[in-house]
Amino acid sequence: MNPSEWFTEQVPAAGSAFSLKIKQKVHEEQSEFQHLEIYETETFGNLMVIDGCTMVSTRDNFFYHEMMSHPALYTHPDPKRVWIIGGGDCGTLSEVLKHPSVEQAVQIDIDERVTRLAEIYFPELCESNNDPRAELKFIDGIKWVKDAAPDSVDIIIVDSTDPVGPALGLFSEDFYRDCFNCLSENGMIVQQSESALYNMTLIGEMRNAMSVIGFNHLQTLFFPQCIYPSGWWSATIASKADLTTFREQDSANKPFETVYYNVDIHKASLAQPEFFKNAFGL
Repeated sequence: MNPSEWFTEQVPAAGSAFSLKIKQKVHEEQSEFQHLEIYETETFGNLMVIDGCTMVSTRDNFFYHEMMSHPALYTHPDPKRVWIIGGGDCGTLSEVLKHPSVEQAVQIDIDERVTRLAEIYFPELCESNNDPRAELKFIDGIKWVKDAAPDSVDIIIVDSTDPVGPALGLFSEDFYRDCFNCLSENGMIVQQSESALYNMTLIGEMRNAMSVIGFNHLQTLFFPQCIYPSGWWSATIASKADLTTFREQDSANKPFETVYYNVDIHKASLAQPEFFKNAFGL
């Protein structure tokens, strides 16, 4: 296909690719950390691409941002302090701040340019950036967690790129241990865990590392995300407390609007595909 008309992300190992028809490339730059591109597409609104990989589009970002935030926030008994590691497009931050119980939401992304571009091309995701409960930090999230005191935070959401480059350390046992040490009694970490169709080895390595350092309760959630490889994505929650129940009544009566998440989607996300149960002895 003509590269001036289509953006295509190839996944050679999986023998697949995903394409979007584009109107034009509206921005391109090399930041200190990664290569950033913004496209105006014909049917998906704006598209952000980082190091050649699709990151966020206007049309379908709600799947990811809602499922990275609301299941964990409605599972924790009283989430007041939330950190988002990565998440520079600010979509997850916006969803977190919909919860009245949240008193502090800190977004820690190493690359400020991602946020500044999101403010221009995805302003709807950045509407809560000036919320008095929000704090944006453009520093190393791995070091932030490592230096944190015990009982500093209730939920850590790792809204990262793929496990390469600046994000590689976010998938390590050392990082999970640092998260465990600074979480509160019922604390939990939520991390995007790639495609269950393409990345089962990675998910297994993540779950094993989380278990080894003391997270006794794990739950992998599945949701559609058509611009990501395979169109089927996941997030894995590791918790110090039980994950099989959640604040169902609060979820059913949530005081804000969502596009995808609701109480029934939350219930459904607790179910595990047969191949997944067999792989991990669930």
